[in-house]
Order: sequence, then structure tokens, then C-alpha cells
Amino acid sequence: MPDVTSFIARSIREKICWSRAGFVLSLLIVAAAGVVLFYMLRGIDAGRVLDVIGSKPAHVVMLAAVCIGVAYVTLTFYEYFSLRTIGCTQVPYRVAALASFTSYSIGHNLGATVFTAGAMRWRIYSAWKLSLSDIAKMAFITGLTFWLGNVFVLGIGMVVAPDAAGAVNRLPSLANQAIGLLGLAAIAAYVLWLIPRPRRAGAGAWSVRLPTAPLTLVQIGIGVLDLVAAGFGMYLLLPEAPEVDFLTVLVIYVTATLLGFLSHAPGSLGVFEAAMLIALPQFVREELLASLLIFRCLYFVLPLILAVGVMMAREVLLSAR
Repeated sequence: MPDVTSFIARSIREKICWSRAGFVLSLLIVAAAGVVLFYMLRGIDAGRVLDVIGSKPAHVVMLAAVCIGVAYVTLTFYEYFSLRTIGCTQVPYRVAALASFTSYSIGHNLGATVFTAGAMRWRIYSAWKLSLSDIAKMAFITGLTFWLGNVFVLGIGMVVAPDAAGAVNRLPSLANQAIGLLGLAAIAAYVLWLIPRPRRAGAGAWSVRLPTAPLTLVQIGIGVLDLVAAGFGMYLLLPEAPEVDFLTVLVIYVTATLLGFLSHAPGSLGVFEAAMLIALPQFVREELLASLLIFRCLYFVLPLILAVGVMMAREVLLSAR
């Protein structure tokens, strides 16, 4: 018994320690983003920003919205894949799509995604007899899909276009290429580890069977499609001049997204914009800021409004039964 007690106490201490480290990291990222925005937005011509927003061609905004819509569709694949992985085959795709859209849209905008997105999932999936452990397992699998896709895209991008990542992290090209190769090697090692036999993560009721090597490649494909679609939406909204190639923008976009994710700021607000402004100094600040504001409306604000409306309508319909 003393050994068990000491093990539990040690586990709790380690968890608290990691939580504190994560909080400090989040605080540092948000503080750095605040300083960057303060200096970069000084003297900004707000009137010009509004003019640029108003003059952005409607067809460009619509195409960007379509790309972002595709990205949100891929998020439903995250959800459906995780359901099938944990063995919840009774849940149809339409329910998974509803849970995906509402949980991601509301969770990402409010922050504390584990709780907010988890609450949305629980509200929807409880009618399908999913337990809290099932929701936790889903969160793990969707998170795994997210990280596999991000590491894969960023790994390739940092190897092929290291200067793009360097525009954000300020590391030399060789360092970024080494990081990219390390990330790709980690994915390759993980896939090879999955080949011999089925693998599991967690313990007891929280144990989840990991996807097989072929299904992990599907996971990576889902994550890549999500990032490429959203990144291309951002690329379309950028000012026409000077020209920047898509791979550069994609690497910068993924890096900025990850910084926003690590900051835990609601909707990555300020962190994402700061990273993009730092990495793309060749654009006129007012024009780039206008592009970022349009992207935020399309990717964060509009889905949030739709998700809240959908959940309110669902609750009204359920209460009327």
C-alpha cells in the first residue's frame, strides 16, 4: 500500500509540475505576442485597413471561404476516425459531423478546449451511450491526428523551405532543417513501431488501441488535408504583391497555428496574428492585417456564430419533444 500511495502522490506532483510548465509557456507566448503586436501596430492606419477589407474582391473571399469550409469538413473526418478507432461504430457520420463542427468551433474560440469541446461532445454523444472515458479517448485520437499532420507538414516544410520557418522562430536554416528531419524521423519511427503488433496507450478503462500503421497513414493524410486547405485559404487572402509561394505561406501558417495552440489563447487571438506579421514583413502592414482580419472572421467568428446557432436550435428541438 505505501508503494501505491507514493506512486499516486508522485504522479500527481508530476502532473502539477507539467501543468505549471505549460501555464508558464502559454504566458510567455501570449506576452511575447502582445509585445510584438504593440510595436508592429503602432502608427497603423485603421482607415486604410478598413478600405483594404472593403476592396478585397468578393470572389477571392468566397474561394477562401470554400477552402476553410473544406478544412472544417476534414475536421469531421478527425471525429469519425476517432469514433471508429475506439469501436463506437453505432454513431453515424452526421452525428459525428455535428459534434465535430460544434466542439471545434466553440472550443477553439472559447479556449480551454479540453473542457469546452469536451462538453459539446458529451452533450451530443451521451444520447448515443458514450461514456466520459470514450470522450477522453476520442480527444486523444483526434489530438494524435492533429499532431501527426502538423509534424508531417512542418517537417517537410522546414526541410524544403527552412527560411520560411526561420521567419517565425529566427533559427538558422540548418537548425530548422535538422528539426524538420527529426520530426519526420519521429513519425517514421512511430509508424514502424506500429507494424509488428497492435499497440495501446493508457491503462485500464482509459486504455485505447492505437490505429494500425496503414490507418496512421490515413490519419496523417487527414491532418495534411486540413492544414493545406486552411493554409490555402490564408494564401488566397494575402495581398497580391509581392508574390510569395504557397509552401512558404503554408509553413508560416502552420507555425503560427501551433504557437496559437500552445498559447491556449481563445481562438489563438493575437498570437496567430503576431506570428504572421513577423514572418511576412514584405507586405504592407495595413494590407496584411486586413487579410488576417478577414481570415479570422471566416475561420473563427463565422463558424462560432453558426455553431452556437446550431446548438441552440438543437436544444429547442430536444426540449419540444
